[in-house]
Amino acid sequence: MSWTRALPTALAVCVLVLTGTASCDSDDGRQKERAVSPSPVGKVLKDTDEEGRHYREVDDKDAPEVGIEVQPETDASWDVRLTVSNFRFSPAGAKPEAVKGRGLVYLYVDGDLVSRLRTPDCRIPGDLVPRGTHTVTARLYADDGTVWAVDGEAVESAADITASGAEASPSPDASPRPDGTPGPEATATTPDALSAPGTYVRTGGRGSPDRAGKAS
Repeated sequence: MSWTRALPTALAVCVLVLTGTASCDSDDGRQKERAVSPSPVGKVLKDTDEEGRHYREVDDKDAPEVGIEVQPETDASWDVRLTVSNFRFSPAGAKPEAVKGRGLVYLYVDGDLVSRLRTPDCRIPGDLVPRGTHTVTARLYADDGTVWAVDGEAVESAADITASGAEASPSPDASPRPDGTPGPEATATTPDALSAPGTYVRTGGRGSPDRAGKAS
């Protein structure tokens, strides 16, 4: 499911912190895990994410949704842009309780948490995305750390990206040797390969996204 409603943009530049994660104007990744709140919002399920945070089931009607798009930058970093519906980002210092349609977006690279976001824009440093194909996932969480879920599946979106690294290419200005043979070729580097836009999916937080499934 997609939408075209414009969202306010707040650019947040990521920096590498001591734990090796990216911080995008969010919690710095060192916050303590919070206990599940007794909020009457939704139903807390036995299912959990990879780190044991429980799913919080809500009705499909007016359920929060998220979409993700990731694009490469010339400095080898990656620009992440999120679109959300029926969801608003909680400000820093929000009470650790579940409030309908509110919370944070947890950003993962290949299943590893790199940042907790309070804005729809972020940049992932290139050293967190080595050469090869990777999956960047945005998942919605309530302020008490529970995962927003619909029909038993986490509300999230994923995008596959491919980092090609620097590659040498011949320069047209390379000069021939005196004997007429080709001279040493000057080389140039190319930036990382571009990424595929995110798709709106619910994957339950496990395994590969079912791209034919219902959007989230």
